[in-house]
Amino acid sequence: MSEVPSQIHGGKIISVDNISLVYYKEKEPLPVLADVSLTAGKDQLVAITGPSGCGKSTLLRIMAGLTKATSGTVKVLDSEVTGPRADITMVFQNFVLLPWRTSLENVLFGLSSRTDLTEGQKLDKAKKALEETGLMGFENVYPGELSGGMKQRVGVARALATDPEVMLMDEPFSSLDDLTAERLRREIHELLINPSTSVKTVIMVSHNVEEIIELADKAIVLSQRPAHVAGEVKIDLPRPRNKKSEEFFKWVDKVYSLLS
Repeated sequence: MSEVPSQIHGGKIISVDNISLVYYKEKEPLPVLADVSLTAGKDQLVAITGPSGCGKSTLLRIMAGLTKATSGTVKVLDSEVTGPRADITMVFQNFVLLPWRTSLENVLFGLSSRTDLTEGQKLDKAKKALEETGLMGFENVYPGELSGGMKQRVGVARALATDPEVMLMDEPFSSLDDLTAERLRREIHELLINPSTSVKTVIMVSHNVEEIIELADKAIVLSQRPAHVAGEVKIDLPRPRNKKSEEFFKWVDKVYSLLS
């Protein structure tokens, strides 16, 4: 496959403006996030990284509308996120599949609250999402019979079936063995940043710097808690990215320099 230049991305899809979060323990404030701001544009995959426990996943949950910030705003296409909404979906680290439901039933479960769709339309969407993620033929298989990589594909299919504009991914490859993760990473960018899906932008939390350089158009590096943005790295590398090239490791070093 020949190398293609990095895309020119345009159109801000999601913006995080001055997000702060403070927890309280016995009335003592425990600041977690401090004035975090970032943006993600159309056709961008943005990675968020930082030290363990700095609040990366918490920030993602705020963006999803699952956790309320102490201050600041999150907007999708200039509409403020005040709670869970249909145009934002999240793929979790540990798959979160219902073991008593088949692959198809797990994907359909993600559409259960869609009162605007008939049962037939839900079924069509679920089957299309399974096909897009390479799971046709496994519709009637239960999670216990699937490999880790296939379980994560079901999670991605369930997210895609809801026709989101923003997909949030919380360490989506960290529960997989190295070989499976490598194979799935190779496919995930092509799958998600694709005109055939509704997804306009992807934001992924990861602690794996090489994974970030392989997948992301931009890396947001958070500091120790209370986390603020320590730096932003726009990764200008052609795709597919050669993980053994000198240029690749230059970008790896740039991100590590902000983490240290």
